[in-house]
Amino acid sequence: MKIINKVKNLKSNGHYALGLVDDNRVYISGQFSIDPETGEKKFGSMEEELKQVLNNIDLILKEAESGKDKILKVTIYINDLDQWGAVDQVYSDFFGKHTPARSIVALPKLHYGFKVEIDAIAAC
Repeated sequence: MKIINKVKNLKSNGHYALGLVDDNRVYISGQFSIDPETGEKKFGSMEEELKQVLNNIDLILKEAESGKDKILKVTIYINDLDQWGAVDQVYSDFFGKHTPARSIVALPKLHYGFKVEIDAIAAC
């Protein structure tokens, strides 16, 4: 088992790993819009936060010797169900022809006031 605790300035803020590689799978903990260069929170529109989260997941996958084309399942947590269309557009632009299984869950509030959080499972 390989535990990924830090990639650039992305790191966990609690008792969990950013990612864990086991049995040819990568399990990525819920990720927020964090600047990987500075470690600072990046608040913005739903689209801006989502793009940053997806790029951060891609960085973690690369550290795990995987990639976005190997993602099997994604769970997206959003704070506004009315943003579903914007989320779907950014998500489809990011993945292109690759279509992993996906769930979108709308919650009234996310940690720190972010608009989106994503966890994922990928092959490696």
